[in-house]
Parts: sequence; structure tokens; C-alpha cells
Amino acid sequence: MAGSDIRVAITGAAGRMGRTLVATIAATDGVSLTAAFERSDSAVLGADAGEVAGVGRLGVAIGCEPSTAIDHFDTLVDFSVPAATLTMVDLVRRHGRRLVIGTTGFDARGRGQIEAAARDVPIMMAANYAVGVNLSFKLIELAAQVLGDDVDVEVIEAHHRQKVDAPSGTALRMGEILAEALHRDLETDAIYGRQGITGARNRETIGFSTIRAGDIVGEHTVMFAGTGERLEITHRASSRANFAGGAVRAVKWLASRPPGLYDMQDVLGFR
Repeated sequence: MAGSDIRVAITGAAGRMGRTLVATIAATDGVSLTAAFERSDSAVLGADAGEVAGVGRLGVAIGCEPSTAIDHFDTLVDFSVPAATLTMVDLVRRHGRRLVIGTTGFDARGRGQIEAAARDVPIMMAANYAVGVNLSFKLIELAAQVLGDDVDVEVIEAHHRQKVDAPSGTALRMGEILAEALHRDLETDAIYGRQGITGARNRETIGFSTIRAGDIVGEHTVMFAGTGERLEITHRASSRANFAGGAVRAVKWLASRPPGLYDMQDVLGFR
């Protein structure tokens, strides 16, 4: 580890995303993995995080309690579930560390807790860390502004069968962008699936369709359907390396920022 490297800790280090993050950090200059964590009942506790990730020994044993290793990292990366992430939010706030959040599915109270913590420490929170997805956010915004009320808008997303929240955080973020650009309210205008005799479509609605199947990494399409033409903006991920690469890019960007709540649009200079 170089003396100037950003010291990074990862929760869920043995999971699909965790292993990809470990491998990405090991291959990236300027960052070093210095702590890794898993659940207290994990079979890999004590194992080397690099060996678990398939990149060779890194000298970082997987533990189960981030608070005991707080002096060993500068930034914590957490892609887990809302309850676990919010525990990490409190931890980094108390100890003045930085946090990169990839978890989705927070309720209003959880978001409020994160926003409050960001007044004291730098926090990065994004629905999706892939650079291509974040570019698609901008394209979706532009398309909605140009096409306006002349089209019906639908969001279709697909993920692997193990994903527990629906629609995905990325799909919901797309819906938020559409609602803002079209001057609509996602709370009242969103339609999450259709069944039975639904009647003619109301153009004011924003539709969401969810697919859960196999090992799909992640696919998102926003459809703008008018009379005689249809525009679709699609992003398909074939590897989690895209998400991990974006998250590590966020780690490096966040290192020089003051307390605040940021996302990938900030990292990429889109605002």
C-alpha cells in the first residue's frame, strides 16, 4: 500500500458486488483495501478478502464488526440493505469517515438519516455507479424535455432473481428524472404494473415494469412512445465491473470533498 493511497473498507466483501469491488480496488492506483467485512454468521470470516475475490492474497482478513477497524480505513463502501447501511451511516458520522453507498430501497426516514449525517461527513449515494447509466440519466432528461406531453413514458427494468427490491433504485431514479422534467408527481402518477381491465392509458402516468430472472446483471429501458414513432433509451450491464469501477471512481473523487451528500452526477461533472 502506497502511503498516499485512500484506505478503503468494504462491507459484504464475499458477495457478488463485494468480490468485484475487492478486485477493482486491487487493480486501481491510489486506493488500497485495508478492511473487509461480512455478516457474523458468514463462512468466510477470517479468510483473506483477496483470495475470496479470486485476485490473490491481499493481507486483509474478513471481519464482522466495522467499528473495531475504524482506525484502518478512510472510506467505507457499502452495497447491502437499508438497515445495515444506516448502521454504517451512524458509524462513519461518529468517527469522521467517508461513505460510498450503493444500497437502494431507503424509505423517507432512512433518506433523512443519510441527509443529516452528510452535514458532518462526505457521503456519496447513487442508485447506480455505472458511467453509462449516469449518462443515460442525462439523455432521459433531455428526451423528456423535448418530447414532453406528446408521448407516453414507460420504465422497464430487469435484474437477477436474487434482487429483493422492486422496482430497482435505478428505475426509480429514472422515474424521478422523468417526473421532474415533465412536471409530474411520482407519488401520484406512477403505475407499478398493470392487471385486468385497466381502461385507456392516462398520458400523465409514468409506468414501471419489473422483471426478475436468472442471472441478469441489470437492464433498464425508458420508452417514449408517441403516435407513429417510439424512442427507447436502454442501458444493459453484462458485468458488475462497470458498477465497481464507478464506485471506486467515486471513492477517489469524494476524498477531496467537504461534508455533503453527493452522487455520480457530481463525479461526472453533469451538474
